[in-house]
Amino acid sequence: MNLILFGPPAAGKGTQAKRLVAERGYIQLSTGDMLRAARASGSELGQRVAQIMDSGALVSDEIVNALIDEKLTQHKGAPGFIFDGYPRTIAQAEALDALLAKHGAQIDLVIRLEVDEPALIARVAKRFAEEGRADDNPESFKVRLKAYNDQTAPLVAFYKAQGKLKGVDGMASMDAVAASIAAVIEGR
Repeated sequence: MNLILFGPPAAGKGTQAKRLVAERGYIQLSTGDMLRAARASGSELGQRVAQIMDSGALVSDEIVNALIDEKLTQHKGAPGFIFDGYPRTIAQAEALDALLAKHGAQIDLVIRLEVDEPALIARVAKRFAEEGRADDNPESFKVRLKAYNDQTAPLVAFYKAQGKLKGVDGMASMDAVAASIAAVIEGR
């Protein structure tokens, strides 16, 4: 089972992905984590990634796809993959489909954590006030939320047209969200 977890920042994607890894043995492919690991590895690809990141530029889809290809090869017998942070555009979704096809696989399911954005903003503002996390600054969070909505809106339609998109209530408790995701994966 290969799936994509969609949802805005702070919707709980990371929490739910970790549960799926622990409960089902899936491999989480977080592009941010992969880029940081490649950079730290000192490999030829890692050196290229470091140069790009140090310049402040975005790492190309070609490099991200090479990292994903490497992980798919390393974990050939895995029961499934969770894509986190990728794809973000139609071009990336099409490239991911082609890459997976090369490995005899496909995206089976796209689970969208549906959230109430004003409630999410309030949750983040409260967390910022209590914990002072820099990434929870309410104003910068609103910018990240807008970027997410702008980037992923076309992907929602893309995967819906393929019959792969399923929504779950992302505002429910962590356990209820996990149960809803399990029900979608198991076809209940």
